[in-house]
Amino acid sequence: MKKKVLVGMSGGVDSSITAHLLKEQGYETEGLSFVLWEARLKSDFSTCCSLQAINDAASTAEAIGIKHSKLDVRNAFVEKVIEPFMEAYTKGLTPNPCVLCNQHIKFPYLLNQANERGFDYIATGHYARVLDDYRLYASVMDDSGMSLNGNRHSFLLKGVDPKKDQSYFLYVLRHEELDRLLLPLGQHTKDEVRGIARGLGLSAAERPESQEICFIEDRNYFKFIEKLSPIAGKEGPIIDKDGHVIGTHKGVYAYTVGQRKGIGVSSKDPLYVIRIDHLKNAIHVGPREMGYMDEFYVGGINWLVPYLSEELNAKVKVRSAMPGKPAKIILSTGSANVRVIYGRPQWAPAAGQSAVFYIDDIVAGGGTIL
Repeated sequence: MKKKVLVGMSGGVDSSITAHLLKEQGYETEGLSFVLWEARLKSDFSTCCSLQAINDAASTAEAIGIKHSKLDVRNAFVEKVIEPFMEAYTKGLTPNPCVLCNQHIKFPYLLNQANERGFDYIATGHYARVLDDYRLYASVMDDSGMSLNGNRHSFLLKGVDPKKDQSYFLYVLRHEELDRLLLPLGQHTKDEVRGIARGLGLSAAERPESQEICFIEDRNYFKFIEKLSPIAGKEGPIIDKDGHVIGTHKGVYAYTVGQRKGIGVSSKDPLYVIRIDHLKNAIHVGPREMGYMDEFYVGGINWLVPYLSEELNAKVKVRSAMPGKPAKIILSTGSANVRVIYGRPQWAPAAGQSAVFYIDDIVAGGGTIL
């Protein structure tokens, strides 16, 4: 009997080719799209959140010969993604809505539907890999301070395409999701995936990459927050490195650590946002060198690999596009938070963003910068 896989389909080329590849590999494949948000874009292409994208997914499913259905999760999406996103920005944090969506919407609902409908696996179009043979990484894990401990649950690894690797956004997966997850695109590059789509004659082949914040139609999250949260725009002081007030900001939600453009003050030397104090409603700015940090704390940790010691050696990413940099991760007894200490200071780790820990290609875990 064929194994059955339920594929999360957004209407884009990645999830479309995921469904095609799994069908070709002999799985009984079906697509599922989530109704997340109803914003209509001014551009010719829609995002994974739009109703048009779901229609595109249905058309693609028909073209490759698989069943397709949709599930309305708009209420949950607002509660678990959009509201925390807005709240974080009004507190001077820099949230990651893709991580929130993966954690609370896409994977939990996909697995729940798979369980209810009798599917063996779930799949998405993320560029990452899942392996279930720990023995391949035994020596790497031991050197890092982590241990296999005889566990047989699956590993999450980087995708082979370094320009497209999306493992950073998946550190929040639960083991029950990871153990049932298929990620066929992890073995491919983006160019290969588009080539397959062109060969199949799929319209999704030329669809542009999804934008970073999919539910904001004009890519201006300031206007989005102002519209839905009128209290966000409370003016306050912009303070330089010497403690002098040099300007007035329009609301802490409109700034992020490391920002240079759009601060709203003039200076003979470039100024960057160094710190946001939402309790005092103040933005602190300074020269670029003040934005480098060699240590910070991370909370809300999700471990994908068991550890033995209280000090782990890893590479840590604080932005999806940056390469991981060597660091020590210090675990405190009785505390849910960890301390990350870089070997060399890194540029602008922002509170609210994700810090993800890597052992070689393995995602060991991650959390939110405090």
